[in-house]
Amino acid sequence: MNLSEPVNAQAVGATVGKYRWTICALLFFATTVNYLDRQVLSLLAPDLSKEFGWSNTDYANIAAAFQFVYAISMLFAGRVVDKIGTKAAYVVAITVWSLGALMHAFSVPMGEGAGVLLGAFGIVAAPSILGFMISRAVLAIGEAGNFPAAIKATAEYFPKKERSFATGIFNSGANVGAILAPICVPLIAGIWGWQAAFIMIGMLGFIWMSVWITLYEKPDRQKRLTAQELAYIRSDLPAQPPQGQAPAGGKVSWLQLLKYRQTWAFAFGKFMTDGVWWFFLFWLPTYLSAQYGMKGDAIVVPLAVLYSMTMIGSIGGGWFPSYFMARGHAPYDGRMKAMLVIAFFPLVVLLAQPLGAISFWVPVLLIGVGASAHQAWSANIFTTVSDMFPQKSVASVIGIGGMAGGIGGVLLTKLGGWVFDYYKSVNDIRTGYMIMFGICALAYLVAWSVMKALVPRHKEITDL
Repeated sequence: MNLSEPVNAQAVGATVGKYRWTICALLFFATTVNYLDRQVLSLLAPDLSKEFGWSNTDYANIAAAFQFVYAISMLFAGRVVDKIGTKAAYVVAITVWSLGALMHAFSVPMGEGAGVLLGAFGIVAAPSILGFMISRAVLAIGEAGNFPAAIKATAEYFPKKERSFATGIFNSGANVGAILAPICVPLIAGIWGWQAAFIMIGMLGFIWMSVWITLYEKPDRQKRLTAQELAYIRSDLPAQPPQGQAPAGGKVSWLQLLKYRQTWAFAFGKFMTDGVWWFFLFWLPTYLSAQYGMKGDAIVVPLAVLYSMTMIGSIGGGWFPSYFMARGHAPYDGRMKAMLVIAFFPLVVLLAQPLGAISFWVPVLLIGVGASAHQAWSANIFTTVSDMFPQKSVASVIGIGGMAGGIGGVLLTKLGGWVFDYYKSVNDIRTGYMIMFGICALAYLVAWSVMKALVPRHKEITDL
């Protein structure tokens, strides 16, 4: 394999290797584990709330602790991934988040110990709430590394025309995790207790890590890649600078990245829409419990159906821009056209409450459409970064956007807790959910409009 030869895209044969899809499969399983670990608490929330006497606001505070730490960690996670590389960064990330998942089983004694320390400063907090907040914070620090590392790996292993499809595939791991969690978690908790659910699910990350260490290397050092596949991967990389001219390089600061409208467009899009997915992820089991009295095994099938729908959205949304690219649109322009179409689908969530009296299946299916649209949107908004920024800064920009998305998630979660407690106190919880579903439904059109205003057409960053 001669890496010094220039890449000629037309010289790449029709048949290339498929090892890049092995990498995509690894990213898929990492994201599945990521969301399995994340979902355990939300599925146990109705029972834990009853056991520990949590209000909606208490649960919102625990969820918001995860989102706030995740938001801050995303900013630094992107820098870490760009600095130490994809392989090492993933090892660090999954080690930390798996330990955080395991810590949930010991949240109560941890909360009691932390409460003693805080009590010395006159701060009083319920041990269960404090302990779970600590566990969620550690989980968040580790999980923040998943998407910056996965997007960077995708940028390393796929040409631009395949990136949104590959992103859609690995991002569908979130949906598989959300499907498997309602099946596994109540069963494990019912047999061995809620602590065992956190421990058994948390151990999966260490199994994945051993496979990752064995199979992943950067493409130019990957012995399993054929010369043809490497050429195909590199077929749309920017041209090398003229001989004698030093390539743009070195560390790219956050301030440098923030001067580009492309960074702000991505960050705003994440701020407006990430919270919607967080809301569905954290509040759906509570919604089915509060409005339809469904608990335990009763929510398994509805959640499995809903998240199965989101797999279609993730993979289909990843493919969708290729329809426009095949008609001559640049990758970014094709993605933005696809995202505009996708942004209209969440509007059906506005009908979830008005039609919810017919059957619980009506809101489940309508929310499923909205959640599917989110995954389709997510597969594309991530890839807009690798469309416009050089590989060395992709994870850093993803981190900035991830922080913005996490902050948006904190605000929406806290708002939800306050709204639900208020409307529960006046015996009108249906109105509370109607308000929150309305926000979720409109978020994508607002996000797209601002993103398009900031970056009206494709413009690749070449001066970093």
